Amino acid sequence: MEAKKILIIIGVILLIVIGGFYFYLRALGSMWVVNTPDKSPYFITTKPIVVNNILLPKETKITYKKRYFWEKYEQKKPLNEKDITSISLKEGKTIDWAGVPITSIHKFFNSEMKGFSVYADFDKLNSNKKTQFSNLWLSCNNDLGITVKNTNDWSFNKNNILDIESCGVNNQRYFKEDKNQQRFLDELYSQLMKVKD
Repeated sequence: MEAKKILIIIGVILLIVIGGFYFYLRALGSMWVVNTPDKSPYFITTKPIVVNNILLPKETKITYKKRYFWEKYEQKKPLNEKDITSISLKEGKTIDWAGVPITSIHKFFNSEMKGFSVYADFDKLNSNKKTQFSNLWLSCNNDLGITVKNTNDWSFNKNNILDIESCGVNNQRYFKEDKNQQRFLDELYSQLMKVKD
C-alpha cells in the first residue's frame, strides 16, 4: 500500500515536471519565431478612401494597434485613424509619395519617436520622373524613416516633415558621430524639401 502511494506521488511529480518543461520549451521557442502571424485588427478598403491625408485605392490593408482582447482581426469598417500602425497596398499597386511610388507606410515602433517608415518600389518609377531625392533614396535601397510634427498626417506634406531619421540600415541619425551618415541624411532631407508637392 505504501509503495503504491509513493508511485502515485512520483507519477504526479513527473507529470508536473514534464508539463513545466513542455511549456518552458514552447515559451523559449516562441522567442525565436520570426514569422508569427500578426494578430492586430485590420481593415481592407472596399473603395478608394482618404486615410491620414492619403488617398488609398481599393484593397489597401490598414492595420491598427490592438485595443481589446476580444477584438476581431478583420474589421467590417475602418477604426480610429489615430490607432493606425501601417498602411499596405495590394501587391502590384503603389501610390505617389514625394514623386516616388510607394507600397506601404509603417508607424515607428518606438512610441517616443514621432514618425513613420516609407517603403518604395523603384521598379515602378519612370526614368523621366527621377529626381535627385529619388536617386539618393534608391542608393539606400531600403525604407525611409521620417520624423513629423503631426503623426496623423502620413502624406507628403513638407510643412509636417521635420527630418529624415534614416535611410536603410547604413544611414541613421542615431549615429551622430558618423559625419558621412549625417551629411547623407542632411542632403537627402534638403532634396526632399525641393520635391514639388
